[in-house]
Amino acid sequence: MSVEDIVRLANEARTRIKEISPDESRTLAAAGAVLIDVREEKEFKAGSIIGAIHISRSQLASRIADAVPDQSYSIVCFCAVGHRSAIAADTLQKLGYRNVVSLAGGLKTYLVSQTNRKVA
Repeated sequence: MSVEDIVRLANEARTRIKEISPDESRTLAAAGAVLIDVREEKEFKAGSIIGAIHISRSQLASRIADAVPDQSYSIVCFCAVGHRSAIAADTLQKLGYRNVVSLAGGLKTYLVSQTNRKVA
């Protein structure tokens, strides 16, 4: 699948899903949401959000029920820049998950926002 195909699918998915900011994702995580890193294993091993579980987008449909059996549970999907996670959130919704969001801008935006946060 080409980058153009992924961007097209992500933009289509964005019409059906909710995207959230890094701060919103932190709030959901603190409240117990499951963070799912949908990047490839090599990317995940290079670094991720603390506490995130790894399920690549290509394996999501076959592995999600084992990781999150309760379809009402809050899930935050993320990837590198937000395209694959938008597609993943859409996939999860189609599978019956009701509280799924995608991290807008992905891990890149999350890390930048973390660096720019003021420490009290």
